[in-house]
Amino acid sequence: MGGLNYWGKMKPINLKEKYQLFSKQWHPHQIAVVDDMQILLAKIQGEFVWHSHQDEDELFQVVKGTLYMQFRDRTEVVKKGEIIVVPKGVEHCPSTRNGEEVHLLLFEKLSTAHTGTTQHEMTQSHYPKI
Repeated sequence: MGGLNYWGKMKPINLKEKYQLFSKQWHPHQIAVVDDMQILLAKIQGEFVWHSHQDEDELFQVVKGTLYMQFRDRTEVVKKGEIIVVPKGVEHCPSTRNGEEVHLLLFEKLSTAHTGTTQHEMTQSHYPKI
């Protein structure tokens, strides 16, 4: 099971290989845990759900493509190799444009709910470990 080589071992994690293990969009997959933080990979396309996390910050790193992080007063463009931190309590809506699939690395607390207190058909309650 090459996909599970991280769990319980100190081994490098190849992000390209991990992204090849799933195709579902807007469904993060957990690749590591650091103290009370989790590292997630996600593939996204289109617009997500407006939401906030009252007690947790979120870090988004763009691995492939361009992320448009919408806030109520502006949209920030986050390109490949860049990160953006969304502070706790700030309403946001990640999106992509022109049908582009964007690959993200997310760093957040284990307690962070996918869409905060917002419930939507896109909300995930379980992040598979890969």
